[in-house]
Amino acid sequence: MENGVSGENREGQTDTGNNRMMSQEDALRRRRLGETLPILYLEAVILVMAGQMLGGILVGIFSICLGSYIEQIYDVWYTASLYAVFIGIWIVTLLFIGMSGKRRAILQTLGRKSAGNNWRNLLLGLVVGFGLNGACILAASLHQDIALRFESVRPVSLLVIFVLVFVQSSAEELVCRGFLYQMLLKGSRRPVFAIVGNSLFFAVLHLFNQGVTVLSILNIFLFGILFSLLVYYMDSLWCAFAVHAMWNFTQNILFGLPNSGMVVPYSVFKLDAASAQNSFAYNVGFGIEGTILADGVLLIGCAVLCLWGRKYGKRSLGVWK
Repeated sequence: MENGVSGENREGQTDTGNNRMMSQEDALRRRRLGETLPILYLEAVILVMAGQMLGGILVGIFSICLGSYIEQIYDVWYTASLYAVFIGIWIVTLLFIGMSGKRRAILQTLGRKSAGNNWRNLLLGLVVGFGLNGACILAASLHQDIALRFESVRPVSLLVIFVLVFVQSSAEELVCRGFLYQMLLKGSRRPVFAIVGNSLFFAVLHLFNQGVTVLSILNIFLFGILFSLLVYYMDSLWCAFAVHAMWNFTQNILFGLPNSGMVVPYSVFKLDAASAQNSFAYNVGFGIEGTILADGVLLIGCAVLCLWGRKYGKRSLGVWK
């Protein structure tokens, strides 16, 4: 009996010791993350700025090569060039990650080593992106906040621009849900911190967009949460790429609406800007993203994804295993 009590005491002391060690490790990790968080944000800002500068140079060189032909396709070229500059972000970010042994593991999230990176989830992302954006546009149209007229379809131009929109959207995902999400997860070991942390940064990136409002910043933040949940529950950066790309392509290129405040000259449909009006479904300065409706749609999307993920999701804890 005495031996049994002594054994229980030893087990209790061991458990207490282990808990104390884990608490100390958590405290140390939080302190280190607090020290490195500003650095991670600064690195992400530099990646975006340096990438856009490089992309601008590459687009400028290509425009010189095209010469006077640009005048014949000005609307397509101008639209394409706005998205093409994000090629630079891909180049700079991949070099930055690949040249550092501490970050190189992040490259695994871009390939098939991530279980959710497959063609099915890529196509699913395109459908979801179109569905979410299309529902908001339909509501704004039915409420008579916007009036659209068909302009034209140029298949080759449309395909090229779609590819470049995908480049732009995936570049933002690479920085936020690739680099920053994974680095925050490495530092905190807490998915919630990584999800919220990178989404806040994503929202801050859009603070200086034309027509920005509180609702629109909330919308961008919720976007970040949704995309992060796709990575967390589906282990699929590809799906996040696709949802982001199709959301932007649908509103900006298919229906000619502002994309986070940006309006482009080429689109399949054209908006009658003079008749557009602010409402729960549309914001004249920022588009459908600056509305209560869009925020509600994204909240529902996040809730549905959480419910699905808790039952069927893989709950990827990143590449730091």
